[in-house]
Amino acid sequence: MQTDRNFIDEIKHQYKFGGMHIKLIFINVLTFLFIGLFTVLARLSSNDSLNFLMDEIFTLQTDFLPFLQKPWGLVTSIFAHFEIMHILFNMLMLYFAGKLFEHFFGAKRLLAIYILGGIVGGLFEILAHSLVPSMANESAVIVGASGSIMAIFIGLAFYKPNLPVSVFGLFEFKIIYLGLIYLVFDIFSLGINDGTAHFAHLGGAIIGVIASQQANSSANFVFRFEQFLYKLFNLFSTFNFKAKKKTTFQNKRPKTDEEFNVEKKNRQEQINKILDKIAKSGYESLSKSEKEFLFKQSSNG
Repeated sequence: MQTDRNFIDEIKHQYKFGGMHIKLIFINVLTFLFIGLFTVLARLSSNDSLNFLMDEIFTLQTDFLPFLQKPWGLVTSIFAHFEIMHILFNMLMLYFAGKLFEHFFGAKRLLAIYILGGIVGGLFEILAHSLVPSMANESAVIVGASGSIMAIFIGLAFYKPNLPVSVFGLFEFKIIYLGLIYLVFDIFSLGINDGTAHFAHLGGAIIGVIASQQANSSANFVFRFEQFLYKLFNLFSTFNFKAKKKTTFQNKRPKTDEEFNVEKKNRQEQINKILDKIAKSGYESLSKSEKEFLFKQSSNG
């Protein structure tokens, strides 16, 4: 179905309704454009302080003492890219892996594993440069969403190992095999100075594996981080200057475990039917109610 939206309206529509994976791509792309603009200004004005400012804000130092001086790099670096091919490849991976992950786990879990996978990946790089003899004397900076994306991809691969994926439209693999290929490549590349943060990839992969085990149990570390993250967001949302609407609460009988599990099972069956329909006939084949249901499940996580 065609629409009359212009380019700007389409961008707004995609950001609003495209899901968490689209929002994360937007943030990464806008950060890339912001860094690129300052890089051009630095080059035209011969002002290296602008490049220094970008490095101070968006890179993660692997040396322990410089890291302690600007620890925010653990978070800002996972949204930052300085090269076009770097962000292009990462955003393609984030789009396909993130979209599938969000369908199975929801928007909240996708954001949680993105942040947690990136942070743990960064910590792995810092530890490697502190403890591995061949890397101890090497000073490096880390940027990019690779650790976060590895967490998402490996989490998906271990949760749905038999999910078929097509590579360049030529070969079809079970996703677990593709995930294991990535893992083996990173393990065999450890210690090679190829400009890739392989320890960050492994840190993200470990978070992905953890996320796939008893995914909705309170014993799952990623699940607990998701709950903490949104409690933190809710805490900050209370500190605003807008008048708050009065909220009333009605007494409602809590659901039993049996009722909750039946509802969850029925909801997942409906999601699977819709995903099968998308795979066979495309997204536009969905009815309005099916699209609204799928969007609601992604938004609610």
